[in-house]
Amino acid sequence: MTGNHTDSGIRDDPLKTRVIAISAAFLVGAALMAVKFYAYRITHSAAILSDALESIINVVASAFALISIVLSARPPDESHPYGHGKIEFFSAGFEGALIVLAALGIFMSGLSHILDPRPIRHLEGGLLILLATAGINLVLGVVLVQAGKRTASLTLTADGKHVLTDVYTSAGVVLGLFLVHLTGWYGLDGVIACLVGINILVIGGKLVRISFAGLMDASEPQLLAEVSDLLAEQRRDALINVHRLRAMRSGNLIHIDFHLILPRYFTLDQAHDEAKKMEKAIVNHFKGNARVLIHLDPCQDPDCPACSIQECGSRTETLKERAAWDLKAMRRFSSADDSRKAS
Repeated sequence: MTGNHTDSGIRDDPLKTRVIAISAAFLVGAALMAVKFYAYRITHSAAILSDALESIINVVASAFALISIVLSARPPDESHPYGHGKIEFFSAGFEGALIVLAALGIFMSGLSHILDPRPIRHLEGGLLILLATAGINLVLGVVLVQAGKRTASLTLTADGKHVLTDVYTSAGVVLGLFLVHLTGWYGLDGVIACLVGINILVIGGKLVRISFAGLMDASEPQLLAEVSDLLAEQRRDALINVHRLRAMRSGNLIHIDFHLILPRYFTLDQAHDEAKKMEKAIVNHFKGNARVLIHLDPCQDPDCPACSIQECGSRTETLKERAAWDLKAMRRFSSADDSRKAS
């Protein structure tokens, strides 16, 4: 078995990017929240209130995300041997739960304005304010999502998507209030608020599901496919087969483990060298943010038909077809492995 320890310096730049991005999100979000509540104060619009309430969630979630990013960057220790990255899934789930709570408040305000329509004051000024905040949030959301993808941060990505939902909310509110301005139907103000609530309720539910899947270590098909393709690129005659492939994301770290079948006549040094080559390729591919555990298996007679090493004194059968090195094959128990268990 082999394992690797990444240099803490490798993570310095991504961590700095994350902290700067989420700090900016918090400060900008707080400023925009104040502006939106000012817009509600001058208009008393339920739709604008719904947008302002969602902004509270943006600010609280950004503060929680900042804490989670700092904690997730801490290296593994005796109490947390797999690191602290799971806190990011808690952050995403917390943000999703807050969105759901905000949606409930929005529904209450919207229904109130549907049942008791009332004129909207200073509507033009409120619309201009919302347009400005939507433009700023659009830039902020795109920057956060890109930073999240670049640094492999679920927290930044989730926060960026939440900010973008705020943009969609503001756009919907602006369009709806413009229709109120044209038609004079003030009950539409409450309808818009309820539609906003439905939209953010769906977004919040998605974030909660993502968080639950991460905390339960659910399979991540895209990550597994990436790892299996990488392993296939490293294939050599000495590497007979790979199976029991697993991969788990924890913050910016990726934990990978699999079984590697090697010729039974290999010395311990030879087997270790082959494993280290494969491990190094994986760690380099993920820019140092990977922990790799490789279980070395000696080949058995059932492996012979899939082994391409011709000059082998232990061979009992000739090569029939090389073992497939694709995701489906790497994730399952091989027939050879089943025979080992039976024996």
